[in-house]
Amino acid sequence: MEMTGAGVEAVIREFDQHRFGRDLEERPLADADELFFGELLRGVVAERSEIDAQITGRLAEGWRLDRLDATVRAVLRCAVHELRGHYRTPAQIAIDEYVEVAKSFFGVGAETAFINGLLDRLARDDWAA
Repeated sequence: MEMTGAGVEAVIREFDQHRFGRDLEERPLADADELFFGELLRGVVAERSEIDAQITGRLAEGWRLDRLDATVRAVLRCAVHELRGHYRTPAQIAIDEYVEVAKSFFGVGAETAFINGLLDRLARDDWAA
């Protein structure tokens, strides 16, 4: 949504019509839970200011959220939405899942380690489920 300016419903439709159930570079993608995807995106959009404040509160001094890679921001926002207790997912399971998502984009590297560390710190906060 950040990269294209498209609204949440347009993005959900895009994934539903053109991405879910397709192959990526001739490798089949795992089945997607399309209802969860839509719920997650709508929830992130609805709570974005609170989510961003929670992420920003855990960044190193002098860092701003907009300095992070757009994909890193998206992964963090989705993870924080889930950590806020919307799906009754235990924090460690949610963190592990989002670290795996990060690995699919970045491999095992600095971005994945950053996401893992930040989510671990956030999960210890009072608001986390």
